[in-house]
Parts: sequence; structure tokens; C-alpha cells
Amino acid sequence: MKTIYCTNCGEAITKNAKFCPSCGEKINNKQKENLEEPKNASFNPNTTPSNFEKVNKKIAIQNSESNIVKRSWYAAGFFLLIIVIAFMDLDSLPVHPAFVMLSIFFLIMSLVIGFMFRSREKKLQTLITGENLVAEWTLTKEQKKNYVNYLFKYESGKNLIILFSIGLIAIVVFGVFILFIDEGKLAMFLVLLGLIAFLSVVAFGMPFYYRMKNARGDGNILIGAKYVYINGYFHNWDFPLSGLKKIKIMKNPFYGIHLVYYYTDRTLSHSEELFIPAPKDVDLKKLIGTLKELNM
Repeated sequence: MKTIYCTNCGEAITKNAKFCPSCGEKINNKQKENLEEPKNASFNPNTTPSNFEKVNKKIAIQNSESNIVKRSWYAAGFFLLIIVIAFMDLDSLPVHPAFVMLSIFFLIMSLVIGFMFRSREKKLQTLITGENLVAEWTLTKEQKKNYVNYLFKYESGKNLIILFSIGLIAIVVFGVFILFIDEGKLAMFLVLLGLIAFLSVVAFGMPFYYRMKNARGDGNILIGAKYVYINGYFHNWDFPLSGLKKIKIMKNPFYGIHLVYYYTDRTLSHSEELFIPAPKDVDLKKLIGTLKELNM
């Protein structure tokens, strides 16, 4: 029996149905004639700018931003407790003024992080509930393995370039001091070696850390108009001075989407590059067309 989608809510219905079982929308014969059978159930071809927000497909995924929000509130409560105890001036629990200042600083930081990730948590939730969901699928073990290995190689290469650039600058700056300043040459040389060693550990170590985290990811892909959830990581470009910069189909080393978005912060404009693997049966051309339209 041919399966079609409700033009009002996006729910899958049978061709013989007279009403949508989800929203109750009446399905007339003209709608049935115009609707095509989707090539892949993970991407609703009737998802357009006018109705994609009405899609309400509950996705069984845990909100990855919720834990960060909870930890931020717990940390804020802990530092607030230290401040309160300090101002109570209890003889049994003396608090040094330096700890009070640090507690105030970390309290503010915890609140800022909490509110920032609370906003991200709400946005990701609209993908999980289907409110702002355009497409979703789950990677196979092989697809996930290829994705994790590709990210590892990509990050490793990028970090080597950064290490070489920063290391060269450090050698030039410290080299000037070592060559032209008589005092403290040995100390400056040791600081230079320590800095290069630290940068090397970060450059070579972080790709292994992220490969481990990506390998433990849930393998789920959720795509919204301006949000993307990839294997446990959430990205969004819906804030001021941000947007979609480039999006296209990639065929190597895996079939998927190559997406670049930009954002602006206190250090000016930046770009983030995403690689989103997809099953072969997903019509990425149609999906990319929808995303471009939604980001105009």
C-alpha cells in the first residue's frame, strides 16, 4: 500500500485514509494525486518553509545540552553557598577573602554558561520533538566508523598547521630575546621548550580525545532549518550576525553534506565546517534545496 504524508503535520498516512490520524486534517483526492511516495522516510518531501515547523515526530534522543546546564546550576549553587557562608562570618567556617572573590567570579561564569546552554538546550529540544525538524536518520556502524576516522584525520591535519604556525611565531619572539638579551637566556629557552611541548601535546592529543568521544556518539543525525545535531554534537547558526555560508553534497570519503556556517563574536567573524554523513537513499539534493530556501 502506497504511503503518503499529511501536508499539514507531516505524519505518514495510507493512501486510502480520509483523515490524518495525527492532526485530523481531511485528505482530499486532489492532495492524494499531487503527493508522491517518498524515496526515504527519514526526509519528508512535503517539508517546506510553510509547514516544516508543524512536523511533530518524537525522536528518542537524550538532549546532550541538558547535562551541561545542570552542572552549571550545581556549580553556581556551590559557589553561592561559599559566598553566603563568608558573609555570615562564622568562626567555625572561616573563608579567606581571596576565596570569596574567586567564588564570585566562578558564580558569574557558571550563570553565564548555564543561561547560554539553556538556550541551546531549548533549540535542540525542538529538533528532538520534531517541531523544527526537517530530516533525520541514524548512521550504521560502518558509516559512523568512516565518519569518526575522517574527522580524526581532518582535525589532526588542521592542528599540525596551527602548531607549526604558533610554534614558528613563538620561536621568532623568544629567539629575539635569547639572542639580544644577556640575562635569563636559559630561562627563556626553557620557557620556549615548555610552550612548544604544551602546544604539541594539545595538537596531537585533542584529535584522539575527540575520536574517542565521537566513537561513543549515538550516531543520530537531526537537521533543522538553522540547527544540526551530529552524533551527539549540536550546532546552530540562528543568532545575530550568523548564517549559512555554504552547503553542498559531498561524495568522498563518504556520501553526505558539507556545510559551512559563520558566526560573529568579540573576535570578529569565524566559520565552522561540518561534515554530515548520510545514507545513500536520502535525497540530499532536495534536502539541500530546502535548507537553502529556509536560510534565505
